[in-house]
Amino acid sequence: MNLDLSAAESAFRDEVRAFIRAKLPADIAAKVLHLKRLEREDFLRWARILHERGWSGPSWPKQFGGPGWSAIEQHIFDEECHAAGAPMLLPFGVRMVAPVIMAFGSREQQEFFLPLILSGEHWWCQGYSEPGSGSDLASLKTRAELRGDRYVVNGQKTWNTFGQHADWIFCLVRTDPTARSQSGITFLLIDMKSPGITVRPIPLIDGEADEVNEIWFDNVEVPVGNRVGEENKGWTYAKYLLAHERVNIAQVGQCKRELLMLKQLAARESSAGKPLIEDARFRDRIAEVEIDLMALEITVLRVLSAETAKGNPGAESSVLKIRGAEIQQAISELKMLAIGPQALAYIPESLDAQWNGEPRGAVHWGPLSGRYFNLRKTTIYGGSNEIQRNIIAQRILGL
Repeated sequence: MNLDLSAAESAFRDEVRAFIRAKLPADIAAKVLHLKRLEREDFLRWARILHERGWSGPSWPKQFGGPGWSAIEQHIFDEECHAAGAPMLLPFGVRMVAPVIMAFGSREQQEFFLPLILSGEHWWCQGYSEPGSGSDLASLKTRAELRGDRYVVNGQKTWNTFGQHADWIFCLVRTDPTARSQSGITFLLIDMKSPGITVRPIPLIDGEADEVNEIWFDNVEVPVGNRVGEENKGWTYAKYLLAHERVNIAQVGQCKRELLMLKQLAARESSAGKPLIEDARFRDRIAEVEIDLMALEITVLRVLSAETAKGNPGAESSVLKIRGAEIQQAISELKMLAIGPQALAYIPESLDAQWNGEPRGAVHWGPLSGRYFNLRKTTIYGGSNEIQRNIIAQRILGL
């Protein structure tokens, strides 16, 4: 694959870079680049800015309101956004449920939901995992019983990200308890304001309690019109969605930004007076992860090209999920090693934008250990890396 940009692609990069320089709010960029906590409004402000420019759905085709970008253009946009410190586009709406609605939703669903996802008016979250049903997702137990023109949903979902902010949730529910596991599942779109929904935070090991939740459904009524596709065919739609999610997990642009920060940390003088970058063994580890990232970037471009052509990234997305997760963890570990003893004490308050940074130096390094802890999840969510290896063996290698 030729990674040299054409004249048109170089001009597009300049256009994106100029737009971000002019429109990205400085306070949001400062939070992102210093690993501070982002608020709901931070994400929404950037989404509205992108929507005004017509760029809030970078992977969307023109027929649904997207820019219709090529794989290279999508990659350039992602890379420039991350480099400048733009917050990520929350994937649950734009990159996960939207492709499902485009491919399998009714015309009414497309006309109602897609414009509201693009504009940022609808914040979405995911209702897949349950206690005891994570990697073995097909064993889920949340029930939905059809009563007239409505489903009545009862059960529990867990490891839900940002559900406390969400307007809607896409959910996998069991509608036929007698059928084979994958055959009795239905895909529902549920209004989070519906009576009977309770959201409870799950504190994480990095001290955060405003990111992940468990969600309870107690006789929640969902109109039949909010079912995507056919009843009991939800597993098909779920796999389609997961393929798109796993491409997003690769996070090449973000990894490039974090790798640059790693090099800057390693180049500063240590307590011994010698920059860690001068240590051959540590320099080799940085080089190794950079080579892995370059290989991942090429693979992402290949998968994006295939997705643009056929609409679904397929089983190859499992490769991106594995390597992207491992590279993110490797960079975070090396950053911890680079700051040495300053990584020992994690200070949750360091995530606040207004925190002054005591003890000395912690204003810059304080959030890094929290980031390290948080990224332990990347090899698990979106389907654990062990499950992804099984998918690769079965669907790509034919074993």
